[in-house]
Amino acid sequence: MAIGKRLKKIREGIDRTKLYPLDEAVKLIKERAISKFDETIEVAINLGVDPRHADQMVRGVVMLPNGTGRTVRVGVFARGAKADEAKAAGADVVGAEDLVEQVQAGNINFDRCIATPDMMPLVGRLGKVLGPRGMMPNPKIGTVTMDVAGAVKGAKGGSVEFRVEKAGIIQAGVGKASFEADKLVENIKALADAVNKAKPSGAKGTYIQRVAVSSTMGPGVKVEPGTVH
Repeated sequence: MAIGKRLKKIREGIDRTKLYPLDEAVKLIKERAISKFDETIEVAINLGVDPRHADQMVRGVVMLPNGTGRTVRVGVFARGAKADEAKAAGADVVGAEDLVEQVQAGNINFDRCIATPDMMPLVGRLGKVLGPRGMMPNPKIGTVTMDVAGAVKGAKGGSVEFRVEKAGIIQAGVGKASFEADKLVENIKALADAVNKAKPSGAKGTYIQRVAVSSTMGPGVKVEPGTVH
């Protein structure tokens, strides 16, 4: 099969049991991102936490120094002057009750969601729709705020939300294969630093246990955790 040959070819030269220094791992991934589209470079970080316990939950937001390379559509729940502010900052969709109705009908025309605090009683009704998608506005990560302009610009400019999954893993896109290797390394280190700073009080033992990088269609490469700090 052609797919089998392709996978075999891009896995050549990668020792799947070895832990690579971060810069070397990024180089290996970039060399193998040979699809016709600009593949996303992704990072998976295994943490020594059990997110079923409230004191071991890890979530936050980080501004990647070199952006994500993605075009992010931003939706804002706001009224009046704050709605105007959001539009001026580049928000793609802005509204109040009308936007709530659109989302309830399944029309979600945005990737990130921001709300002013006064809108949260309304937005709260959308928990079952936005929650599973990881899009529910939250003051802890700066998406419930009066500074809607700053939040919109951040979302457009390269801020990435991260949240630990049930298995204790954080996964995030940190750029594109077309980025220079050193720019990807900077982005990965910024993410790891933010995850470190978000270490919960209940975390015991080794916090960052395993790290791997991959591209959309490429193999994963294991990284020495000590080289991402």
